[in-house]
Amino acid sequence: MKKELKILPCHIGIIMDGNGRWAQKRKLPRVFGHREGLKAVRKAVKAAKKFKIKYLTLYSFSTENWKRPEEEVNFLFKLMETRLRKEGDSLNRNNVKVEFTGRKEGLPEKLIEIMDYVRDITKNNTGLNLIFAINYGGRQEILDAIEKIVKKKKIKKVDEETFRKFLYLPDVPDVDLIIRTAGEKRISNFLIWQSVYSEFYFTDVLWPDFDEEDFYKALVSYQKRKRKFGGLIK
Repeated sequence: MKKELKILPCHIGIIMDGNGRWAQKRKLPRVFGHREGLKAVRKAVKAAKKFKIKYLTLYSFSTENWKRPEEEVNFLFKLMETRLRKEGDSLNRNNVKVEFTGRKEGLPEKLIEIMDYVRDITKNNTGLNLIFAINYGGRQEILDAIEKIVKKKKIKKVDEETFRKFLYLPDVPDVDLIIRTAGEKRISNFLIWQSVYSEFYFTDVLWPDFDEEDFYKALVSYQKRKRKFGGLIK
């Protein structure tokens, strides 16, 4: 029997790691792992809705992922195009609001069209806010924000509140919990500005095997954290 969860994160970010290793363990091409990883995405979204999480950000393609073989990169984009178009209507029916964070520059035009379509049809939904980080890098987001600020010559002083307005998604709250699968323990350029006080949960489970039970375990771990934000617990 699952214990009651009294303290829930508002915003969860997931670094979905281990697709390639999942396939290699089964002596399959890496692309099979990416296909299987989509099932885990559906399970994570379903779990987030079940536990009433308000924001879920999935690290789908980083700015560093361009270093992978061209064949694999092209496959990933084609997979995104196919699944986003099909899943978009389902997400819309389930009252999920879909957003994207990252740079559009360099992405295939077809993928951009589908991203815009899914964002548009779900924009008025009031349920889970599902964010796909595609062609996203935390350092790049900060650099892009600085460039925008520099161009706004009327700005005399920059504080945290002002700076936040120039981030990709300024209205999305900081991430409370970051989950990383496949046993790695690093942030990998994910939500750098937004994760300064995030709690971290690392699991050896490879992303394609990550399910609702694993999601629940991360939430149970979160219950035990004492979040002080630099101050003292009262």
